[in-house]
Amino acid sequence: MTDRKKVAIWLLTGVFLVITMVVIGGITRLTHSGLSMVNWKPISGTLPPLNETQWMAEFENYKTSPEYKIKNYHFTVDEFKSIFWWEYIHRLLGRIIGFVFLIPFLYFLFTNKIKDKRLMKNLIVIFFLGGLQGFIGWFMVKSGLVNDPNVSHFRLAIHFITALFLCCYILWIALKLLYPEKDFVGEKLKSFKKWTNISIIITVIQIIYGAFVAGLKAGLIYGTFPKMGDSWIASEIPSRLNQIGVLTFVEDPISVQFVHRWIAVLVVLSVGVLIWKAKKVSLKGRQFRLVTWLGIIVVFQFVLGVLTLLMHVPVTLGVLHQLGAVALLITLVITRYFFRSENKPFLT
Repeated sequence: MTDRKKVAIWLLTGVFLVITMVVIGGITRLTHSGLSMVNWKPISGTLPPLNETQWMAEFENYKTSPEYKIKNYHFTVDEFKSIFWWEYIHRLLGRIIGFVFLIPFLYFLFTNKIKDKRLMKNLIVIFFLGGLQGFIGWFMVKSGLVNDPNVSHFRLAIHFITALFLCCYILWIALKLLYPEKDFVGEKLKSFKKWTNISIIITVIQIIYGAFVAGLKAGLIYGTFPKMGDSWIASEIPSRLNQIGVLTFVEDPISVQFVHRWIAVLVVLSVGVLIWKAKKVSLKGRQFRLVTWLGIIVVFQFVLGVLTLLMHVPVTLGVLHQLGAVALLITLVITRYFFRSENKPFLT
């Protein structure tokens, strides 16, 4: 096995772990477990409470939080344990990811297997983004530990999209190690590159709005589709526009859900254009298979989103819908890689 392939496998392992982290984060949010650990202890917080004395101390810390005082004041220590574990696992996995990146990196570094200076710079960026993601996670949690027992939906969106950017960045570097060939596409297929870029941009906006919906619990409002109740546009939206203007589309739960619904349609249409173009030019091979998978994933994700809304966001469907968004974005990034025309630096 070549050194390039070893580094690529290491990076792809990191991609898998980041995706797992995203899934665990979704479960943590949907089970209302995210504010159960009120202190951030990067080193000493590695071990969970190991006896009743430690559990009671952790529970007493939780009692100082707004969530306990306003929502969960009736909790016993056993009920507290049920929400503690998901947040603990989420933070523990973050530490594991740090070690999975650090230890092999040191091995590759000291055995001189990383000779490319550009690759070294990319790896340093990955470490920086990983550390930044940990800080943003705590910054998000802290917003729910002051007065309101809900995290800021803006901070939630930043946390989520930063995790996905990290995932896609690592994936891109791994692809460059595994498939370094130039000239994947000819002149007649350059429009695929453009439309893949458009699809990625729309999908990222949709993912951000998905985080807004999650943070504002907007998925629990208007559990009908395609209309919002009996109307295409919820009756509350015009009055909210009069009150706070365009901010309603990032702050009002009903308006945010409305935007999220229709950006989903744009995502489907943009991928539909890619499929149409693929048939028009008789696209073949790996590129055709990627476009086909995009079509399957985007339809699955759209249907899953509708079902999640109609069923008032059960945990299983909520997590699957989040995972579907990750799968769609990753497949778009892989497709974009194989529609690039030259082997240039990141995202060229």
